[in-house]
Amino acid sequence: AGAAMRTEISTAAAFVTRLLRAAGGIGEEQLRCFRECLQEALREHYKHHWFPLVPSKGSGYRCIRINHKMDPLIGKAAGMIGLSHERLFQLLPSELTLWVDPFEVSYRIGEDGSICVLYENPQPGGKATKPLESRTSCKEEWRIGRSSPSKNYNMMTVSS
Repeated sequence: AGAAMRTEISTAAAFVTRLLRAAGGIGEEQLRCFRECLQEALREHYKHHWFPLVPSKGSGYRCIRINHKMDPLIGKAAGMIGLSHERLFQLLPSELTLWVDPFEVSYRIGEDGSICVLYENPQPGGKATKPLESRTSCKEEWRIGRSSPSKNYNMMTVSS
């Protein structure tokens, strides 16, 4: 399963790293280390929970979640570069859900934000999966604030 999930894990780790970079105050070397540590933690965590033939199986186990509690995998990677949970809560959205599944990585910021797809690859031999939600609608929703970010969180856009 290792090679099979490389793109999905890389996409998820890059996304969280971009959120940290956009918040500012963390050096590039630290960010690179964070990304590598997070990728390694995700690879290890998903090793026996990756089912390309049934992509939704294990989805809850692979979900990365910040909701007033820091996701342990993000917390572990941040700890490797000396970032405390308190500092992470200042840098990342207080409500973030990231789904890392075979053939698709998507996220939602805020409890009622739009689900935005970061990566999608049609399953080999399968029908094309659900149509991609338009990326501009996700960005627009984020910009106009319908995704209810926490009050002390600065608005930002994440570009790929």
